[in-house]
Amino acid sequence: MRLWTLVLCLLAACMGVQAEPAVWQPAPGHMQMPLWPGTPPDMKAMPGPEKAETSHKLLAGKTVTAVSNVSQPTLTVYAPQGKNTGAAVVVIPGGGFEILAIDLEGTEVCDWLTARGITCVLLKYRVPGAPYDWHCDCRPHNYQVPTMALEDVQRTMGLVRLHAREWHIDPHKVGVIGFSAGGFLVAEISTHFGKRLYPPVDAADRESARPDFAMAIYPGHIAFDDGKLNPNVPVTRDTPPTFIVQAEDDDVDGVQQALTYFAALKGAGVPTEMHLYAQGGHAFGLRRTSKPITAWPDLADAWMRTIGVLPR
Repeated sequence: MRLWTLVLCLLAACMGVQAEPAVWQPAPGHMQMPLWPGTPPDMKAMPGPEKAETSHKLLAGKTVTAVSNVSQPTLTVYAPQGKNTGAAVVVIPGGGFEILAIDLEGTEVCDWLTARGITCVLLKYRVPGAPYDWHCDCRPHNYQVPTMALEDVQRTMGLVRLHAREWHIDPHKVGVIGFSAGGFLVAEISTHFGKRLYPPVDAADRESARPDFAMAIYPGHIAFDDGKLNPNVPVTRDTPPTFIVQAEDDDVDGVQQALTYFAALKGAGVPTEMHLYAQGGHAFGLRRTSKPITAWPDLADAWMRTIGVLPR
């Protein structure tokens, strides 16, 4: 599996970036909170302070903002627009475990969800981290459990359910959506929800970390080159209903990721819907283009209605 080269090139050497020294913050009007009351568990050294970098070049007519060196992870709550359906989705941006594509695969996803009456919870998880190692700019084990990031996802699921009444959320309608590396984290939380990777901190860690539904968009790290399932994605019949999208010409993670994950889910009897497109590449997010794959959010919307997350 190759590195997350497309977006990383867009965000760095291939096009130049404009540095913003301040820690990334959401737009005014959205509640942001830290995930951990103190130092996060299994914390590793970062190469520097958190920063945001915004591209000069455009992707589908817009710039792309990357957040790096996240040592203090947060969640940000985006309230639903119009009628609240009670559903909530934790949004997990990608970035190869090097950076977070915080707008392309984060805030723009929240705009889509909140317009459908869904509470969006945007996760800013710790990066860089395994399977990427910034010390060598390499991936010693591209299929290992991404411990720091997965801990942040587990903690987020607990916090959402702990605050469900306060945030007007149905605790039985909490899903996840992730892109690229975030898609891998979707598969990880869908199969690693029974036991926290860290000692419990407070009441949030007594809440269930299992998503009620999951959407993996151009996921990576799930399948070996020979098509075998990564053993660190132990699919069972308890894995939540899953929606998968990928392009056949994805030359970053490869369509085998979606195919292998779908086969594993189907073999375990997990309700699954998969959509493959001939063209689309990698890191297309929700931005509209002339390619048919640009309509995938409509299919995801319909899927959420068929499984009862949204009203028919």
